This record gives sequence, C-alpha cells and structure tokens, in this order.
Amino acid sequence: MTNSPSFDGRHIIIGVTGGIACYKTADLVSTLVQSGARVDVLMTAAATKFIAPLTFSSLTGRAVFDSPFAILEGHDPQHIRLAKNAHALLVAPCTMNMLSKLATGMADDPVSLVLAAIDRKNTPVLLAPSMNATMLSQPATQRNIHTLKQDGFTVLESDEGWQACKTVGKGRLLEPSHLLLALDAALNSNSCISS
Repeated sequence: MTNSPSFDGRHIIIGVTGGIACYKTADLVSTLVQSGARVDVLMTAAATKFIAPLTFSSLTGRAVFDSPFAILEGHDPQHIRLAKNAHALLVAPCTMNMLSKLATGMADDPVSLVLAAIDRKNTPVLLAPSMNATMLSQPATQRNIHTLKQDGFTVLESDEGWQACKTVGKGRLLEPSHLLLALDAALNSNSCISS
C-alpha cells in the first residue's frame, strides 16, 4: 500500500464480471479499503463462478450486490441508491459481454443495472477490459469500445502479456496499482478521461 493514493471518505463501487482476472480485483478492493474507501462490490452471476461473493464481503465488511433483487439496505431500489451515493465506479474485469451490454443499453444484471442508474456527467465510470487478445481485437468489441467512449465512459487500455489461454497478447487486466492510479486520476479530474 506504500505510495498508494488516498481514497479516504470516498465511496467506490467495483463491478466484477465473469473473467479469470477476478483474482486481481480482490487485491484492488483490499487496497481501496485500506486506503480509506467505502467499497461496494457488484457481481454478475458469471463472476461468482470465478470468485465467491464471500471474498469481497469479507474484504469490504459490506454485503455484495450479486442479484438485481437483493435488498442490501433500507427499502429503496438498491441500484438507484448505490448509483446516487458513488464517487466513482470501476468495472474490473470488464468482459467482452459486458462491453456489448453497456454499448447497447442492457441492464439485466447487478453491474449493468447500477451502471444504467449512474449519471456519468457527475460520476466517473471506468471500464477495464479483460479478455483474450483475439476477442479484444474483434470488430464488434472495438466498435463497442468506441461507442462507450463516445457515451462518456472511460475505457482503460488493457495490458499486454501472458493470458489464461496460454498465449501472449493484449487483453490482460491492468494490475491493481494501475487501476488505483486510474481511479485516483478520475476522481481528481473535472471530467472523465478516456484513453
């Protein structure tokens, strides 16, 4: 945690979608909590196949929003309450499927539902794509990334390197330290930045 930015008093939402890179997100969430952030975690059903919600609830001390029908606090619609109170939202990993959902306006899981309720003019939303290099290079994926940038999302550049499919290429999830810096930059900027 040395030299990490401070997130003291910040409410950060982390969306987790179904990719093997979920293991990095646990480290990110732990560091955010240690840096003073209040962290809420959203998970798709596919994400729960890679890492248990219990991992994130243990790290944050808060319930994980892993069902659109879950009641976490009070009786307000959970996705609206979460969206209204967030200082920033980061989806990491953000799969090809989630990029497609967001580019077409779908809201049928906890992650896309909360994202649909966020006012991106006031709250930065960062997407950290993570997938096989071939999936990342697909014309549909590139179109969706272009659309999402135009829609006001900050789409982070993926890393290049060893992938779970035993190939080397672009599409790796950024390391937690880089994700922290991107979040810090977005929170300290007057407007969302796109790369």
